Amino acid sequence: MNATVELPYWLVILIVLLSAIAALDRILAPSVRWFFRRRMERAVERLNARLERPIAPFKLAQRHDMILRLAFDRAVMQAVADHAAETGTPPHVVAAEARAYAAEIVPAFSATMYFGFAVQLARWITKAFYDVRIGSLDEALDRIDPKATVVFVMNHRSNMDYVLVTWLIADRQAISYAVGEWARVWPLSRLIRGMGAYFIRRGSRNALYRRVLARYVQMAAGEGVAQAIFPEGGLSLDGRVGAARLGLLSYIVAGFEGEGRDILFVPVGLGYDRVLEDRVLTEAGIGGQRRFRPTVTGVVAFSARMLWRMVRGNFPGFGATAAGFGAPVSLRAFLAERGTGAVEALGAELMGRVADAVPVLPVPLVAAALGGDRAEVAARAAALAERLRDAGAVLRLHPDGMEATVDSALRHLQRRGMIDDALRVRAGKAALVAFYAASVRQRLGDVEAIAATRQT
Repeated sequence: MNATVELPYWLVILIVLLSAIAALDRILAPSVRWFFRRRMERAVERLNARLERPIAPFKLAQRHDMILRLAFDRAVMQAVADHAAETGTPPHVVAAEARAYAAEIVPAFSATMYFGFAVQLARWITKAFYDVRIGSLDEALDRIDPKATVVFVMNHRSNMDYVLVTWLIADRQAISYAVGEWARVWPLSRLIRGMGAYFIRRGSRNALYRRVLARYVQMAAGEGVAQAIFPEGGLSLDGRVGAARLGLLSYIVAGFEGEGRDILFVPVGLGYDRVLEDRVLTEAGIGGQRRFRPTVTGVVAFSARMLWRMVRGNFPGFGATAAGFGAPVSLRAFLAERGTGAVEALGAELMGRVADAVPVLPVPLVAAALGGDRAEVAARAAALAERLRDAGAVLRLHPDGMEATVDSALRHLQRRGMIDDALRVRAGKAALVAFYAASVRQRLGDVEAIAATRQT
């Protein structure tokens, strides 16, 4: 027992190193984790004191815990049993598949990343690119029951939508987006998860995946997590607000408990004088192919060109952007009026309100009024604006009046090569002009309304 044991130096060093690591893991690491966790909790307390709607505890839960909670939820376990019986796959294999889906869907919300980085970046990007013309949000949002779950229902015009709305709502609450497959690339995926977004496979037909996703959406809605969804299912190819795809809406309605927390859908209409992806979208619309992806070289070249212009001080900006908010729709009241199975009616109602909330900006207004010389364009633009006001549309035109609105829009259209010096639409640009005019035409309700104003 008292014999001396000789060990090589490298082995002694290795033993000491492993012992130190074990001591750190058992003693120091828990203390460090507790320290940072406590700091995070205090930061969240300060944030909740400032926000009008505090961050839901569900959103702050540890991601690992949320994955397990979702994977072992009773509804998910029933889905596992059903899928195993239908496919003949061993239940433990299906359960592992469901856990993988849960890990793919569940976000990793960080209040520090969201409010300390993402919101500031969103504000900088939006103001650097656009003249933001936003009216007061109070009228639309102050009437919302503080105990209800808020779901912002938006038209999808550009990938800038995420950036714009994140900034606009930042002083009120943190929102969780449903994000498509395009964002599941590192390191973008880490940033988006940290902002509380959850990934969805829009085209998936896997029944098990859809049931796991449905249960997560229902759990989040039931716990009061504010969400933002784009029911169109993708960017608009023609500039109009499209019909709703009912996937996420049907999940929310199916999981709604009438006696519990109400769900309020807030319609949000987004508009831009320039949509960054407009050429890609119109080409996809002409080709009839929804699947599109801009080239990496194209994105890099565009970004470098805009950055160089900003450095030189001759970046003209992308014009105006704005958001309009419609009257909220209570799911409890809607179901009481329409009864169960009213998902299609709910989708149509919400998208109708979204279309009504889309703001009218200078470029869409003037694009709809093109034809003839400047005086004729200005007269038609003024007539359209009057019709839009009568229809209750949200107008976000130039603050200096109609003349300044027409001048700024024409400069923008000429600078982008969409019209020539005689204000005629250039060859090959008709689809692009129609893309911007579509929101005005849709708001007025028919194309003939445009033609009627051209005869005045």
